[in-house]
Amino acid sequence: MSPRKLVYFQPKPTGEDTLTMTSRYAPKIQSGDILSIQVSSLNAEATTYFNPYVSFAAMDRSQNASAPQSSLPNSTGYLVDKNGNIDLPLVGTISVANLTTADAKDRIRERLKAYLKEPTVNVRNQNFKVSVLGEVARPTLLTIPNEQITLPEALGLAGDVTIYGRRDNVLVIREENGKKEFAHIDMTKRDLFRSPYYYLHPNDVVYVEPGKVRMASADRMSQVVPAVLSALSFISIILRYY
Repeated sequence: MSPRKLVYFQPKPTGEDTLTMTSRYAPKIQSGDILSIQVSSLNAEATTYFNPYVSFAAMDRSQNASAPQSSLPNSTGYLVDKNGNIDLPLVGTISVANLTTADAKDRIRERLKAYLKEPTVNVRNQNFKVSVLGEVARPTLLTIPNEQITLPEALGLAGDVTIYGRRDNVLVIREENGKKEFAHIDMTKRDLFRSPYYYLHPNDVVYVEPGKVRMASADRMSQVVPAVLSALSFISIILRYY
């Protein structure tokens, strides 16, 4: 195999060593997302009222430390309904659809000012997940707590592309506006850093295609295994009569 097929981020013949990257990606909240919302303020006792999931989880663990995690649906966060809203205790309905978590934090904090003194809010989207499949060391489903991950980072967390994987044809499958997008990325080129697929989106699927060596090896194995099993069966039959 040519080394040029294995080396990432190869420069162009011009020797370009600096390039302009694509803009950072800030995911927007969508219906079906589960948000972790933690509230704090100068009045700790009043604050607990706005953290029911945290309080319930702590109570559940203290009452039954050996029991599995609570089976109640969404017991660790707020489900964004089909209309893009969440229901916060006492505050009521808050629209969060198409907001970043930073914008949602500001909106929730403004509503809480009527009930708490100097409230602070932390919002995280627990639904930011990326699947990495194919010729990687550890195919996996990644949960991204900081809501930002790049394609090279995802491959690194999956143990990197194996020696048999095609680095020049990594497929990223993305759903946008009800449609599936299929983008083929060449990881051996530095143009990756300009690609809109450099930053992965929630529910992206990354698939590393096997190379010809892997497929040839699999084909040989499919031919050898039946022959070996047939030979072993034949030997076992002979041994029965001796």
